[in-house]
Amino acid sequence: MNNLADELRQAADRVAGLGDCSAAFDALSENDVLTGQQALAAARRLLDVFAAWMAGTVARRSRPELGPEGLAARRGFASPEAMIQHVNGSSRGEAVKLVASGTLIAETDAAERAAASAATERAADPSLEVPNDAGLAGELSVDELTTIPWQAAIVHAAASGTLSVDQADALRRGLGDIDSAVSAPILREALTTLVPEITGLNVELVFRRARRLRDHLDEAGIRAREKQARDDTKFTLFRRHDGMVVLNGLLAPEQGEYWLSAYDCLTSPRRGGVRFVDKEQAAWAERIKNDPRTVHQIAADSFTALLKAGTDADPSKMYGGRYPAVRVIVTHADLEKANLDLTGCATTGAGRAGVGNASPKVWEPPARVGHGFVEGNPSPIILNTVQQFLCNTGQLRMFVNEEGHPLKLGRTQRFFSEAQRVAMSLRDGGCLFPGCDMPASRSEAHHVDHWVRDGGATDIDSGILLCAHCHRRLHHEGWQAIADRGRFWLQPPATIDPLQSLILLPSKNPLVLEMQH
Repeated sequence: MNNLADELRQAADRVAGLGDCSAAFDALSENDVLTGQQALAAARRLLDVFAAWMAGTVARRSRPELGPEGLAARRGFASPEAMIQHVNGSSRGEAVKLVASGTLIAETDAAERAAASAATERAADPSLEVPNDAGLAGELSVDELTTIPWQAAIVHAAASGTLSVDQADALRRGLGDIDSAVSAPILREALTTLVPEITGLNVELVFRRARRLRDHLDEAGIRAREKQARDDTKFTLFRRHDGMVVLNGLLAPEQGEYWLSAYDCLTSPRRGGVRFVDKEQAAWAERIKNDPRTVHQIAADSFTALLKAGTDADPSKMYGGRYPAVRVIVTHADLEKANLDLTGCATTGAGRAGVGNASPKVWEPPARVGHGFVEGNPSPIILNTVQQFLCNTGQLRMFVNEEGHPLKLGRTQRFFSEAQRVAMSLRDGGCLFPGCDMPASRSEAHHVDHWVRDGGATDIDSGILLCAHCHRRLHHEGWQAIADRGRFWLQPPATIDPLQSLILLPSKNPLVLEMQH
């Protein structure tokens, strides 16, 4: 392991070299600004490691068995988290994350030192008892490996600066805890490929990728997680003493997406939403943008109006001229497994696929049970919930084949049709530009082969979704999208990457990703 103290000193020197005031930073060249931002990010990652070490130390010196003699208690704090929050001036959540990370680092370090010491002693003294599952001299046995936390790879990545403490925490939370279906060896093995894959992703994307892997490893557990989400659902209203009414809720994905879709329909023009070609739609969007009310006020007034008009509303229309769309995505093969017809209604009683016990030494993925997604939401839903959605005639059904490709719904015209955009939203799952998490509902269709310049066809096989910002970047900064046998790549301009190395653009739809791996 590198000497992190030396690395921190070097990182601090690089940051200090940028200047000592705002004017000095403003005078930096563009390259120096980019280099400086990278130096700051590296320094913060290293500082976070030191902060986690310190938080772990505070936690160990404040452990419950020490009672009033613990460090935090002697300083007048109820817990180590409270002490760290006070000293750092941070949120409670940040303090909890630091303590959890620091504790895990300490436990991992101690376990690895003990296991390595045992293996070294065994190699030096032949008279010592050799475990039945031991490897070569000096190697750890399986039993010794199991004493090391499965999150060791996360700890090493954070300590080396490959992952920030925030990314490491998101990865740990996304993968969840070990249970009867997903053991520590399975998660330890999964991390060998997952850690390099998520390097450079933001915290939210790290969590989503880790959660998607957990769903793949434990598909049968989707049912339990969906039930837990339903159990956690709440919706409360109460009146404050000043007469204001407070609304508070926590909705399961299949419920919350309706609310999010309606909210987007009502407020997106004020939040940089899509551009409208239709004159009436454009005029409506302009009225919304010029409305003197805040976005929160518009949402409150609009949802109240919807509630008032609920029983009399035309179900085919949405207040304000747009309507929410909640799409259910599922493979045709999964529907057949569950004995569902194409309308989503059950034809016969669906059996429940079981998952066999994994071998303690060689693990194989369980047979696919089948599941679907509500478009735009990373949490999978079981086929029973898919059936519930698809039996509702108001839902739009979307099917993909076993390779993850959507059914072709339209082509051969200058602009992408609504049917094609729907198919592309299914396939792409949102803006495909690296690092962007804009949903499909707020993205635009881009011709990979330009209509005028290249004589490109308006076909979903030669079009991708990009949000307005990334779409503009592609056209104005020299990026080039490339289609190749059902996959899409992005070529950066030479000013950003002199080699112009191609960047794969994977789908951001979890179900399509599963089909393509």
